[in-house]
Amino acid sequence: MTVPAIPTIFSARRRDSRVMRARRRVSGPDAACFIAADMIEDTLDRLAFLRHEGRRALVLGDWTGELARALAEQGRSVDTPQALDPETPFPSGGYDLIVVMGVLDAVNDLPGALIHLRAALVPGGLVMAHFIGGQSLPALRAAMLAAEPDRPAARIHPLVDPRAAPGLLQRAGWKDPVVDTHALTVRYAALDRLVADLRDQGLGNALAKPAAPLGKAALARARAAFAARADAEGKTPETFEIVTLTGRRSLAGT
Repeated sequence: MTVPAIPTIFSARRRDSRVMRARRRVSGPDAACFIAADMIEDTLDRLAFLRHEGRRALVLGDWTGELARALAEQGRSVDTPQALDPETPFPSGGYDLIVVMGVLDAVNDLPGALIHLRAALVPGGLVMAHFIGGQSLPALRAAMLAAEPDRPAARIHPLVDPRAAPGLLQRAGWKDPVVDTHALTVRYAALDRLVADLRDQGLGNALAKPAAPLGKAALARARAAFAARADAEGKTPETFEIVTLTGRRSLAGT
């Protein structure tokens, strides 16, 4: 039987480049990092609650470096590879903890990536993956539709619906899989600031075939549509849905 080809929706090069840009921008005076800060705090809280005391960890996608430092302070040996393709088997394994921040929102073969994560764990090892979910950025999406009402181009890449995640985890062989979501709401005075925050945090477009930039008139329509959603204080609320997947490799190592 022929296995269907996996469609190429995302570019690995663009996915890695956006994280590298975020790493360069993080030291800037006004660089946004609230998404990463939320994911790091959540990771540490979960580890404390689970009392997971592994000694060898792999951290992917943390462009701030803060999570690796916190885990190292707990006595863990932490690997933080700058470039590691989650859609291919990992070059090394034996980790008792793997944490992924972002990254999985822009992979073409998400089930395959989840299998590779499990395979890189020791028996009983824990994996925790955070990423932006499908209910994120409603104000930005509405602005992009208003910008090009007749023929809207793909400007925001498709995001994972957390309702589909439990089935993906079971297919990937994760033991004791759990899917959690929570929302962050941030208020913006202008569309441009929201776009800058996305770029600061490695959340830019990673599509393999990105659309051309908006023209002057289309950009004006987008800005106006975003401003039209503003509250009484002149700020537009935007929502970020944070999805967290947790699971283990079985004690039998399967």
